[in-house]
Amino acid sequence: MSATPSIPTAPRRMPLDVAGWVRYFQLVEIPVLAQTAGELEDMRANEDAVDARMIGEVVSADPLMTLKLLAHTSSLHRVGRLNSDVETVTEGLVLMGITPFFNTFGPQPTVQQHLEEQPAALAGLMSVVQRSHRAAKFALGFAAHRLDPDVAVIYEAALLYDFTEMLLWLHAPALALEIQQRQLNDPSLRSVTAQRDVLNVTLQDIQQSLLRSWRLPELLLRITDERHQEATQVRNVLLAIRLARHSAKGWDNPALPDDITDLSHLLNMAPAHVQRLVTDLDA
Repeated sequence: MSATPSIPTAPRRMPLDVAGWVRYFQLVEIPVLAQTAGELEDMRANEDAVDARMIGEVVSADPLMTLKLLAHTSSLHRVGRLNSDVETVTEGLVLMGITPFFNTFGPQPTVQQHLEEQPAALAGLMSVVQRSHRAAKFALGFAAHRLDPDVAVIYEAALLYDFTEMLLWLHAPALALEIQQRQLNDPSLRSVTAQRDVLNVTLQDIQQSLLRSWRLPELLLRITDERHQEATQVRNVLLAIRLARHSAKGWDNPALPDDITDLSHLLNMAPAHVQRLVTDLDA
């Protein structure tokens, strides 16, 4: 994954397996949100006045920029240029340094530019980004309530959970739209079934391979591995993601009572108190 802008291209032929999709997504440039690109350029112009925390707040608000930074810092660790694993954006910025960050990440291409001629794909992408923001906010709130020391990692794990779907909207929008249309035509159709029908593989399969390739935080790997789904931090993130999905169109989804019940067990709170907590977090 390139750290500096280049002209992204669509695959000439659709990859037929996980390895093919991984190779493709490793080569494409990843644009970021326009607001992120603008704020980073403002900071670049006044580099001496900014620090890792300030840049981290901008990067951490954008799942795509977060993905780019964590993948890049992990690559530096692999070649021995960083001495320790990087789990959070702020850690990565501190280890890289401000000037090397700006030298590595020049002016960023934006998703709005990338998909300006495909408004339906841009809307699909932004829907996933918005869902990821809400999931991250829920996950952070639950982790804070539990006094978890790894709140930053938990926040980023929820923010990045759907990053492969974002990459599909960006770099294979016709296929993403096909999956979306199939599910609109058949509301009972499961996402993994629609993905296999259209892509030959599931996004989770691709994501597992990308996570290992880019050496992204271990919590992300555990979240998508059924063997770890009873771990408290994993349940914290997964319940936040479930809640964000089920409440995306309002709080009348019939699946939400089960989410609240499961959260009451995680947080050791009465369901009524959990309901108030999630409403406050979403306000």
